[in-house]
Amino acid sequence: MIPPGPRLPAAAQTAWFMADPVGFFESCHRRYGPVFTARYVGFPPEVYVATGELAEQVYRTDAGGGRAGEARRDFLEPLVGAHSVLTLDGDPWWAHRKLLTPPLRARQVAGYHDEITEIAAERVAAWPLGRPFTLRERMQDITMEVILRLIFGIRDAARLTRLRRLLPDLLHVSSAMSVAMAPPGLRSAMGRVPFAPYRRFLRLRADVDAILYDEIARRRDDPGGTDVLGRLLETELGDEEIRDELITMLLAGHETTATGLAWAFERLLRLPAVLERLPDDEEYLDAVVKEVLRVRPVVYEAPRLLDAPLLLGGHEVPAGWYAGPAIPLVHHDPAVWDEPQEFRPERFLDGRQHIRSWMPFGGGRRFCVGAQLALLEMRVIIREVLRRLDLSVTDPAPEARRLKNVTLAPARRTRVVARARVRARAA
Repeated sequence: MIPPGPRLPAAAQTAWFMADPVGFFESCHRRYGPVFTARYVGFPPEVYVATGELAEQVYRTDAGGGRAGEARRDFLEPLVGAHSVLTLDGDPWWAHRKLLTPPLRARQVAGYHDEITEIAAERVAAWPLGRPFTLRERMQDITMEVILRLIFGIRDAARLTRLRRLLPDLLHVSSAMSVAMAPPGLRSAMGRVPFAPYRRFLRLRADVDAILYDEIARRRDDPGGTDVLGRLLETELGDEEIRDELITMLLAGHETTATGLAWAFERLLRLPAVLERLPDDEEYLDAVVKEVLRVRPVVYEAPRLLDAPLLLGGHEVPAGWYAGPAIPLVHHDPAVWDEPQEFRPERFLDGRQHIRSWMPFGGGRRFCVGAQLALLEMRVIIREVLRRLDLSVTDPAPEARRLKNVTLAPARRTRVVARARVRARAA
């Protein structure tokens, strides 16, 4: 039996999801249980699951029966290219994954600690004092700089200046529905329409690519460096493959990490008892980061396009459909998490293993290769902000979750007021 779901037309379900994705998931879960079907305009039906155990069954299709790359290819390939771990499947995906993993292991990214600290300190020093501003954009500025310096490894001042301007525009334009959902067969024609968003996207992409390919060529002539680009140049990947993986790391690690940081402060500034233990308790800080990503996951799903029927919770999901976890539901499963709506970092200090039901970076073989870098960035940046500034919210009410590009972000983008600390904590 096919999993139940709303009988609303696909257009109505799409509109509901776009306006309130978490509310849509929660309503379906209450009415239909831990396995339900949603239908969106222009896509095959998608079956969501609400528990870690069911999510594991979906993730096991990575070994055969499900394709995570094809589930994303139509709307991501124009930006990240045909050689990205986000859009590849099978042996080509595995070959790229093996080459990307060594420079992004925890031990390797730990070496970036001091540079991330320096970048955060530079940026935080320029934040306005005594007047409201939104943190999400400030965090995007920091995470962009981390990628430019530590992933791309670019040091040339002129190139950095140009990329700081081009890359945010490219990501913004690429996320527009008219670009991300452009039918593959019409993209060439759309790119020739004057003033069309897709034409602007192609122009920005070409400008960024010119800089990246030039940087790749320069670095091949002068090898070395501890940045990720330097390490990828030691592999057998070609220039186009390296370009695609650099853009992939930008897409996957820029906005998502910045949004996670915005959520961290949105929660912490409303929880003085938690804030009091930060930033110098390292173990507790790590638990805070994990709890932020549990209660406010940035990514809401991790779908697979099924090659074969899949049995989930007594329901059969047909081949050709999507299946994946509704991550906000998995993270609030009361069978795993006591009082799941409560923010309790102590959950991650009690020795219990929550790995099956904690999946802010996806799961299975397609677990995000940049997870360790994202966790390090969050710990370092939270610490640096709290050591230098006292922040307060402009409105004590919690911020709602809204769909922003490919993330679930604070509706008001974490609006705060900053004041300098009277006595800065020791560095």
